[in-house]
Amino acid sequence: MDRVIFTGARLFDGAAFREDHALVVEGGAIAALLPAAEAPEGRRITLPGGTLAPGLIDLQVNGGGGVMLSGEAPGGAIATICAAHARLGTTGVLPTLITDSRAATRAVLAAGVAAVGRVPGFLGLHLEGPHLDPRRPGCHPPQHIRPMEEDDLDTLCEARAGLPALMVTLAPSAATPQQIARLAGAGVVVALGHAEARYAEAEAAQAAGASVVTHLFNAMSQLGSREPGLVGAALSLPFHAGLIADGIHVAPEVMRLALCLAGERIFLVTDAMAPAGTAMTEFPLAGRRILRRDRALRLENGTLAGADLTLPQAIARCIAELGVTPEEALAMATSRPAAVIGAKAGRLAPGLPADLVHLSDDWRLTRVWQGGAEVQAKSSTE
Repeated sequence: MDRVIFTGARLFDGAAFREDHALVVEGGAIAALLPAAEAPEGRRITLPGGTLAPGLIDLQVNGGGGVMLSGEAPGGAIATICAAHARLGTTGVLPTLITDSRAATRAVLAAGVAAVGRVPGFLGLHLEGPHLDPRRPGCHPPQHIRPMEEDDLDTLCEARAGLPALMVTLAPSAATPQQIARLAGAGVVVALGHAEARYAEAEAAQAAGASVVTHLFNAMSQLGSREPGLVGAALSLPFHAGLIADGIHVAPEVMRLALCLAGERIFLVTDAMAPAGTAMTEFPLAGRRILRRDRALRLENGTLAGADLTLPQAIARCIAELGVTPEEALAMATSRPAAVIGAKAGRLAPGLPADLVHLSDDWRLTRVWQGGAEVQAKSSTE
């Protein structure tokens, strides 16, 4: 069995740093974390300082490598998206379908089930819609937004049985607490988002089993002095919440406040679109033109449409601009999102796949491994 010993960088195990340690990989899996002086014989990879961390995990990835996840050839799109994000340091992905037709949703679910065990980095699917609030559509095509029906519920529960993880973003106005409870009981991770929801509605959804809030602060009812809204519920109730830390979707001061109030419940997402990992400057979305300008993706009317962001960039921004400790910033992109979906990833521990990233001292991505095999890394979207 090929044994590889990683030395020269401090290790981040998903919770804390381990200085002067070696990581032992055998057969594509992590075998041990040992003091460097106790490392066994094997092929050595000596890194030039920096940090060796678990491969990054992203629970909201709409596209990458030039494609969006849609009902058109979804199997190929899933593979392309996962491969594109692996090169950007994200070795575990939930490819995300934004609001679409019933036929497209079913095609993507079937493709996801077929991808299990075949596509490296595929952790499951995220359906962002179509059961959203038409008052908060964002860039989602309004013609497909609709309340959840019994047939939708049956389809989602059946698909979850064939997937390692299924996250569904919905609005409390589009699904009853009873429907949410059935989804959660089937193992679906229920997230609230794109909702003009009152605090009481979010609280009822949380009591029924909703556990996540999608892209906190964006496309949702805001915190008010008399009505806390979905933002207030996310910050005060035991929700996990995804945060797009590009400095555009949420102001730095607001991100700091969220981290103070929600702490370990916050994890990073990119909300990436087709341009991720490419030089694309525009692309179509549901018949509309999306422009890539000034580090942002927008409809021609200025509405944000996903983000032009990688997880290493988000980690670096959290450390440099928000004053987040490196340990917390790394956890926000590794162990925390993995725990949200119950994935065996996001940590350096014996028996887990050797999905690894090496980050320089200034938090730039330099190298990536997936299942112990090196992937050609890209330091940013190009």
